[in-house]
Amino acid sequence: MRCATAATIGLALMMLSGADGANEAAGGGLMGRIKLPPGFKIEVYAENVPKARSMALSESGVLFVGVRNGSRVYAVVDEDGDFRADRVHVIAEGLNSPNGVALRDGDLYVAEIHRVIRFDDIEKHLTDPPKPVVVNDTLPRDGHHGWKFIRFGPDGKLYVPVGAPCNICWRQDDERYASILRMNPDGSDLEVFAHGVRNTVGFDWHPKTRELWFTDNGRDNLGDDVPPDELNRAPKAGMHFGYPFRHGRGLKDPEFGERKPADLATTPAEQPLGSHVAALGMRFYTGKMFPTAYRGQIFIAEHGSWNRTDKIGYRISLVRLDKKGRTKSYEPFAEGFHRGDRVWGRPVDVEVMADGSMLVSDDYAGAIYRITYDETATTAPSESPTR
Repeated sequence: MRCATAATIGLALMMLSGADGANEAAGGGLMGRIKLPPGFKIEVYAENVPKARSMALSESGVLFVGVRNGSRVYAVVDEDGDFRADRVHVIAEGLNSPNGVALRDGDLYVAEIHRVIRFDDIEKHLTDPPKPVVVNDTLPRDGHHGWKFIRFGPDGKLYVPVGAPCNICWRQDDERYASILRMNPDGSDLEVFAHGVRNTVGFDWHPKTRELWFTDNGRDNLGDDVPPDELNRAPKAGMHFGYPFRHGRGLKDPEFGERKPADLATTPAEQPLGSHVAALGMRFYTGKMFPTAYRGQIFIAEHGSWNRTDKIGYRISLVRLDKKGRTKSYEPFAEGFHRGDRVWGRPVDVEVMADGSMLVSDDYAGAIYRITYDETATTAPSESPTR
């Protein structure tokens, strides 16, 4: 099944958005609306991937995609190498919010709410997937913040978060809540790696230091502008990142701030992000297609606010690091997925392809986009590109 061009998505968005959307769709659809720095271009890589969320890309280029509000896992295949997907296979269905996907030694790991399962030798069985093997089914069953992003770390362990089962609470009965866990590939030796993490749905390791960095969604119901979402850095196991006692860079929670144990040291956010932007997937850019100023920097998919007077997020943002590996700026990279209260797309995850281009999943449009850079289209940007 050949994936259609951006104009096809434009027609769908026109139906969703009414006359105003129709006018803009006629001018190039969603892809024509996205603002990027000079030299960058965004195109449709795949459509017909309903509710596309977290992604995992195999060495051969097969893209596996999980969903949150659904039960399927997909395999997106570009058969002829033209960077447009030709087929979308359903790898599994009937699962419980299979948001997280990860690959190891040819096997596909999938995270449901309460368990992690594995599909062995998956690329040889895209049309006849095997029955899954249960890796670990001892995780909490709470649906609230129960969907999971998973990845294998440089240590060979599978990292699995367990979100807080609430907006704001302190579950002293089970240390796994509001944490990032890790386990062996066979599901054994499950342990807490990081505490005080309200709900992370995206993380990556620094390509040089191998330190874990992750996004975290701030609590709700404190107003439009507090607390911030967060980008955090965990150079070692056992750190506590504040929830539910502290937010951002030390903001006391009005309900739990005074209840913080006196001997508990909490780590402030490495980079406060926009309040309620819903920062999800993140990646260090490790490719070579983008200009030097973007290499080794962090791209974050901001899904967009649902509980703010004026919507924010709905974009890909960029966090720049200094020579010491600490954050120095936070800026938009790809914008235009919404205007005012009208929404046309909601980025969820980002993934770097072998050629250095970047894939972006969008669960609102049910699509995957590809961002490329053409050095002949413009002069390569300096440290802070103009828009």
